Amino acid sequence: MRGWGRWLIAAGAVVLLHSHAAGSVAAEVFKVGVMDQQAVVERTKAGKRALETLKEFTAGRQRIISSDDEEMKAMEKALKDQESGLSEAAKREKQEQFRKKFEAYQARLQEFNREIQQKQKEVGDEYMGKIKQVAADVAQKEGYAAILDKGHENTLKIVLYHSAAVDLTDLVVKEFDKRYK
Repeated sequence: MRGWGRWLIAAGAVVLLHSHAAGSVAAEVFKVGVMDQQAVVERTKAGKRALETLKEFTAGRQRIISSDDEEMKAMEKALKDQESGLSEAAKREKQEQFRKKFEAYQARLQEFNREIQQKQKEVGDEYMGKIKQVAADVAQKEGYAAILDKGHENTLKIVLYHSAAVDLTDLVVKEFDKRYK
C-alpha cells in the first residue's frame, strides 16, 4: 500500500505540473503572418533585376532557336523544291544533311531548355534564400512566430483566408529593398 501512495502522489504532481505548463503555453500569443513570395520578387528592385536577367537570358536563347528554325524551314523548302530534279543519290544525301541538321537543332533546343531551367533554379534559389532571411528578420522584429506563403494566382494557395492585418508582404518588400538595392 505504501508503494501505491507514493506512486499516486508522484502521478498527481506530474498532472499538476503538466496542467500548469499547458496553461502557460495556452496564455502565450502565437502570431502567424502571411506574405506573397511572388509579389516580393515582382515588386523589389533586386527581384525586378533578377527577372529581367532571366528574361534577357531566355530571349538570347530564343533568338538563336528562331534563327535555327528559319534555317531549318528554308532547308526543308529547298529540299522539296529540288527533290524532283535530283538523282536518288543526291536526294538521299540532301535528306541525310537535313536529318543531321534537324538532330543538331533538337539537341541545341534541349540544351537551351536545360540552360534556362538551370538559370531559373540558380536565380530562384539565391533569391528565395534572401527572401527567407528577410522574412525571418521581419517576423522576429514584428513578433511573429511564423510566416506562411499565401500563394499567388499562378501558384498553389495554401492559405485560404487571412486578415489583411497579418499580411507582411509590404514590410518584407521594404526591408528587402533596404538590404539589396
